[in-house]
Amino acid sequence: MSFSATGLLLCSLLYLMLLFGIAWVTERGMLPRHWVRHPLVYTLSLGVYAGIWAVYAAVGMAAETGYGFLAYYLGISGAFLLAPVLLNPIMRIGRAYQLTSLADLFAYRYRSQWAGTLVTLCSGGAILSLLSMQIQAVTTSASILAPDTSPKAISVMFSLIVVLFAMLFGARRDQNSDNHQGLVLAIAFDSLVKLVALLTLGGVILFGVFDGMAGLEHWLASNNSPASAMTLSIDDGSWRALMLMSFAAALVLPHMYHMTFSENPSPKALAKASWGLPLYLLLLGLPVPLILWGGQELGVTTGANFFSIGVAQALNNPLLTLLMYIAGLSAASGLMIVSTLALAGMVLNHVVLPLKTPRDQGDIYRWLQWIKRLLIAVIIFLALLFHETLGKNLDLSILGAISLSGTLQLLPGALGVIYWPEGNRRGLISGLIAGLVIWIVTLVLPFSHTGNLLAWLGAPLVPDYSNWHIFTFASLTANVTVFSLISILSSSSSEETSAAQACSLGALSRPQRRELLASSSTDFVRQLADPLGHNVARREVERALAQLKLPNVEYRPYQLRRLRDQVEVNLSGLLGPSVARDMVKRHLGFKPMTRSGTAQDIRYVERALGDYQNRLTGLAGELDNLRRHYRQTLQNLPIPACSVGEDGEILMWNHAMESLTGITADDVVGARLMALPEHWHLLLDDFNRGEELHRYKHRLDLRGKPHWLNLHKAALSGPDHTEGGSIILVEDQTETRLLEDELMHSERLASVGRLAAGVAHEIGNPVTGISSLAQNLKLETDHPDILDTADQIQQQTRRISAILQSLMNFARTGNHAQANRYEPVVIRRCVDESVNLLSLSDRGMGIHYLNECPPELQILGDEQRLVQVFVNLLANARDASPEGGTIRVSGNGDGYSAIIEIIDEGSGIPADQLDHIFEPFYTTKAPNKGTGLGLSLVYSIVEEHYGNIHVESPADTDTGKGTCVRLRLPAYEPEAGTVTASQNERS
Repeated sequence: MSFSATGLLLCSLLYLMLLFGIAWVTERGMLPRHWVRHPLVYTLSLGVYAGIWAVYAAVGMAAETGYGFLAYYLGISGAFLLAPVLLNPIMRIGRAYQLTSLADLFAYRYRSQWAGTLVTLCSGGAILSLLSMQIQAVTTSASILAPDTSPKAISVMFSLIVVLFAMLFGARRDQNSDNHQGLVLAIAFDSLVKLVALLTLGGVILFGVFDGMAGLEHWLASNNSPASAMTLSIDDGSWRALMLMSFAAALVLPHMYHMTFSENPSPKALAKASWGLPLYLLLLGLPVPLILWGGQELGVTTGANFFSIGVAQALNNPLLTLLMYIAGLSAASGLMIVSTLALAGMVLNHVVLPLKTPRDQGDIYRWLQWIKRLLIAVIIFLALLFHETLGKNLDLSILGAISLSGTLQLLPGALGVIYWPEGNRRGLISGLIAGLVIWIVTLVLPFSHTGNLLAWLGAPLVPDYSNWHIFTFASLTANVTVFSLISILSSSSSEETSAAQACSLGALSRPQRRELLASSSTDFVRQLADPLGHNVARREVERALAQLKLPNVEYRPYQLRRLRDQVEVNLSGLLGPSVARDMVKRHLGFKPMTRSGTAQDIRYVERALGDYQNRLTGLAGELDNLRRHYRQTLQNLPIPACSVGEDGEILMWNHAMESLTGITADDVVGARLMALPEHWHLLLDDFNRGEELHRYKHRLDLRGKPHWLNLHKAALSGPDHTEGGSIILVEDQTETRLLEDELMHSERLASVGRLAAGVAHEIGNPVTGISSLAQNLKLETDHPDILDTADQIQQQTRRISAILQSLMNFARTGNHAQANRYEPVVIRRCVDESVNLLSLSDRGMGIHYLNECPPELQILGDEQRLVQVFVNLLANARDASPEGGTIRVSGNGDGYSAIIEIIDEGSGIPADQLDHIFEPFYTTKAPNKGTGLGLSLVYSIVEEHYGNIHVESPADTDTGKGTCVRLRLPAYEPEAGTVTASQNERS
């Protein structure tokens, strides 16, 4: 039974178009997300590992080695069963640093572009043999079904179709998606087709050829050929080599690394696949003996490798034959697509980009996409060339052995990434070269019939199909030996040591806390614009900011260091770790160190330990609990405290400090002291830099109220802590100061009250008597002189009464008497009311008052007493101003203070009198024009409001006239607007 070439081509195209449709529908989001990301889909996609082996080559190997074919499945099953200690660490590293291939992993861990390039070349050379195996299987199976078709035409057509599919759905650089969900679902469907086809064929053979289990047992009992007995010799080392190569394949085969790690949807999916994939491979292996025995029973002549096709043909079942062909096509196309995608990414990152960075490209993403598509075509063309020149003459099993033994050379370096921090790039490269040389000389050249160096030298052991496993073990042994010796004898660089710590399971690196040359995220864009272009640099920085949940413009040093690391991680996924590292190192560098060493980034350690919280056990867990206890103690101290590094970076900001300052720890930790609001910055920075260890009763105005603070400082340096820095404690003494002032005020009131009572008693009564006598005198006489004298007496007694009243008012004033009853006061309204009160008097009618205070300027105080202040000050200015003069009142905010100025156009105050104007009973006015208590009263009220008053005269230095009285009072701020300026912008 045969098919036409046109029919086979049509069936192939229809099937591949079905895969295309599955991928397209998935990429467009037409399928539910939980379907696409289901662990079963991920597990089935890992079935790409089996490739053409599952459909064809496994039967051929079973015919030669019996159950030895299972080694191909057992090795990788063991690797996945060891996922918690083997695969999970690799996935953790790959996710953390965007390492999308084994070459990326090696380049990152061993800090060597040459390591990444060598891994790429090794993988590329080995994978050509595996791709040739897929092309040969499809070509041969199609030739069996359509004998008249040219095998070369079949191989070329198949390769072109694979190139097209891989370009359309694999080579994309969508930065908003972590994996190729359409490709994953299409490969999962491929795996399902393979499984269904093989189980169907096995069932047909069991019940159609052998009439069930009883018939099969009877056939096996009567047929004693080696193939039917499925014997396996313990002395045969080929199955051991195959099992080891299969075990390594989970890590080192490009398509398995890509599907296992790069396309992994979640750690839970890998946990499910750790038992799901072995179960899937077991189901794939079950029909293999049945297919072999069925082929023998039916006398199939296609050769054991293609018994799947031959048995279906022998049964004269066109649908089953076509199903097996589609299964082989599915297995080969899936493996080729994923392999070329993975290998193209490796070549792009480790061969193309190191030679040419796309700095001149307008759209780097599109450029990378097209370069990757070109590389896909080149790789498949090389695989086709290898097939036509060498591969078509080799058996499927030997093609697989050559490929797997080549990638096996990468296993020591891969295990060293996780388990051997002492390994270095010198040992890795030397070991790889030694192993690859032996692999090429003993396996590649002899089996490709290019040259057999050992036979030419007359060696006692010459490579052939029966002993290839010996040379596989020899090349791996040489690789491991050289890798180990060179790594032990040579030292690792600091970069390698740091990367090894980052890769080792449970290791914790402590990066240095250094200051970047870039002072903001905007600088990141500008500095990266040189290698990437402005648009790409802006997009990558914005992407990193969004991933870290940072504001669009970031200034804090710690967050900038995090941003730098995230940008490097993202560029690593885009350009490869080596190119990304060099680019970031060159364009986002650190400032030179000012001393021999720098402090460690304790915030990084805190974050990392927080991530490890649930994984620390034993002594490490107890130490972490102790660390958390001490940290919580500091955070919950009732005394405000902060820790500052020697470079001024804030390392700790406890809850009490948050309450005092109104600034959260998230806003300032990792920033410099200069990032704080100006009043806190000036206070803490000056105290931190100064020599004094204690500062007492420092006044600071906060939210319209004065606070008195005691500051204490202690150095953190010592024999157990050499990194320096200091811790600052801030005691809020405001309540204590207010209580002290209350007590002093009470004593003052008591003293002055007694004085006032005495004055009232001793002076008030005689004065009242004198006034009464003067009134009686006016009633008893009409003499003008006597009446005039009586009027003068009454006038003087009234003056004495006014002085007594002023004295009593002065005694009633004092600091903080009504501090708890203060309310927001609008300065402009106070000035307007004062002007209205003065306008009731007939004095100074020609004076003009100009109120320039802004309506929003407020302070916290007693409005009536502030009106009293402005009445006194404006009255003094009115009395000093010439007729028709102007008195200007202006106000403005200065940080946390309100500044009010009252300027007149009078003659001014002599300089020798300026120091005395606030003294009680001191006046510059003419006799009988003032008591000298007005400015004293003003001074007391201003002090009561925690402000100060300053007088400048002359106000106009050009004319030498005028007086400026300047009041500075704490400005009122609503509680909701505690911190209006962004501390981030001051870093």
